[in-house]
Amino acid sequence: MKTHSQYIGASNAAQSLRSMLATIANSNATVMITGESGTGKELLARALHEQSLRAGSNFVPINCAAIPKDLLESELFGHRKGAFTGAVNDRVGRFELAHGGTLFLDEIGDMSLDMQVKLLRVLQERTIDPIGGSRQVSIDVRVIAATHRDLEEEISAGRFREDLYYRLNVLPVVTPPLRDRSEDIPDLLRHFSLRFAMPGVEAIRFDTDFTEALQKYHWPGNVRELSNLVDRFSTLYAGQRLDLRAIPASLLPKGLVPLQAELLAKNPVVIPQAITPPPEVMAELGDAASSLETDVEDIIMLAQGMPQLPPEGISLKDRLAEIERSMIEQALERAQGNVSRTAKLLNLQRTTLIEKINKYDLRSA
Repeated sequence: MKTHSQYIGASNAAQSLRSMLATIANSNATVMITGESGTGKELLARALHEQSLRAGSNFVPINCAAIPKDLLESELFGHRKGAFTGAVNDRVGRFELAHGGTLFLDEIGDMSLDMQVKLLRVLQERTIDPIGGSRQVSIDVRVIAATHRDLEEEISAGRFREDLYYRLNVLPVVTPPLRDRSEDIPDLLRHFSLRFAMPGVEAIRFDTDFTEALQKYHWPGNVRELSNLVDRFSTLYAGQRLDLRAIPASLLPKGLVPLQAELLAKNPVVIPQAITPPPEVMAELGDAASSLETDVEDIIMLAQGMPQLPPEGISLKDRLAEIERSMIEQALERAQGNVSRTAKLLNLQRTTLIEKINKYDLRSA
């Protein structure tokens, strides 16, 4: 079984969730997962599938909020060639793809009322009608739905069908927010540090003061926000032990900045945390890098052909942005604009690279 973030930790919330998953995994009953954004509802749905007797078949997710309502019916139930303009081939819907397995309906609270009616009929009859088809198709699918909305409030507002709610809410599961399981944060930090460690480089570590500050933080983005933060630090400070006082405030969530200020007031720090050059830069430096491996700042300057710190000082934030932009431009050129190859050169996730390309307006490159 894969290790998911919901399993990690000894908090009552984590233990209760582990117990709940073990109890309901092999049931065929429909599951309704509720919780704030970023709490890992899809990961939980995957964990249920992986522990179930259906694990050998497909787990098929679909985000009901991300697909226009005019296309959602075709996505769910499929269509036949010629059913509408543009239907040049038969299309198998998500329900058929999940036959024998699990269908995950994410953000079910955003589904339109007319689609709710059609979904209710499918759940009741266990058959689907592909658009333009002449016969019904029987399906054997376990449905897991999820939403960050309060569906009882949506029902009162007339935006969600009460009968569909009761059809879906057979086995309710709540994913707790990270602020309610703060004692799990040290374990989560170790998990994500190992997951995002650079190849051949030791995982980052967090000083005790840093960990305690993270446990006091509110985490509006929940486990997803924590994961992204560890990913960021694993890229910038690969292999290092992190001191909260030495991290630039611009790299921290706003809610952590006051906690950093408290630490600095008690015990000021002079030496900043050293930014680690990307492995591609280190490889190109060759012998020059090996002679300077104890001086990370010099390596960065050498890689970029920049002078040492001038007497009047510099804006470190602006200079690091220049370095990052330059590295991305060079990698894009070397990869001939191929984003996946560029991400591999820079040891970045593809989605992170795309964000940076948009940030620096490098799409034309």
